[in-house]
Amino acid sequence: MEKVKRNERIAIMTRILVGSPNQSMGLSGFCQRFDAAKSSISEDIAIIDDALKSQGIGRVLTTAGAAGGVHFRPCGQPKDNLDFLSELADALSDPQRVLPGGYIYLSDVLSDPAVMRRMGEIIACAWQDIPIDFVLTMETKGIPLAMMASHAMGLPLIIARRQSKVYEGSTVNISYVSGKGSIESMSLSRRAVHAGQRTLIVDDFTRDGGTAGGLISLMHEFGIEVAGLSFMLAQSCPPRKPIEGEKSLLVFAGDGVEQPVRIRPAEWLSLPLRKG
Repeated sequence: MEKVKRNERIAIMTRILVGSPNQSMGLSGFCQRFDAAKSSISEDIAIIDDALKSQGIGRVLTTAGAAGGVHFRPCGQPKDNLDFLSELADALSDPQRVLPGGYIYLSDVLSDPAVMRRMGEIIACAWQDIPIDFVLTMETKGIPLAMMASHAMGLPLIIARRQSKVYEGSTVNISYVSGKGSIESMSLSRRAVHAGQRTLIVDDFTRDGGTAGGLISLMHEFGIEVAGLSFMLAQSCPPRKPIEGEKSLLVFAGDGVEQPVRIRPAEWLSLPLRKG
């Protein structure tokens, strides 16, 4: 087999690491693949880390020990993240996006892979130091964002359904009060999760926190701790707030009728800039 040149090796390693965020990979695997010494692979990792860090793309981190390895953490620069979300907020503040009932048209954004990937990485970075076993969302509009967040975190995605499906086996079903005040239901397969785990709830939109509150209640039925909540868009001052400690990317004010809808990045995103 022809020996792989260093520049080719670095390109391939970068693709592998960036393509599997937060997935630990042993140096020995790279050594065998490229027939290279561990010292050479370590030097390559340092070059990749310096390049990604300098461009604000993320970091390649090394974990010591017998079970250690390297993994890519996709955390962009706080200012770049804020600029990205500010630009998106301006686009979403277009009055033509306001739908009857005060809702905001988001389908085009939720179906854009590039936007969802970037948002998923920002969410993953926000919760990177919190132990989490899986990402949880509710069907259906929250799935794209939750999928990208779980991918960036290197975690499985669990989806709660509005109605149980026969192919999921035995399920746990609960009723909850939606933001509109109506009684809704959600279900989750008993095989999907295990007691003692920790989850991050990710969804596209929250106004009164009804669905999020239902997901929290569902996790309590399984004996699972909710480590955090993140949303793409949340109301800045809801009339009632059954959830606390969430990290929404964008917040909005106004109903689109008496007051124009104004969307802006959430306050917590600017805190790293102020500290710096």
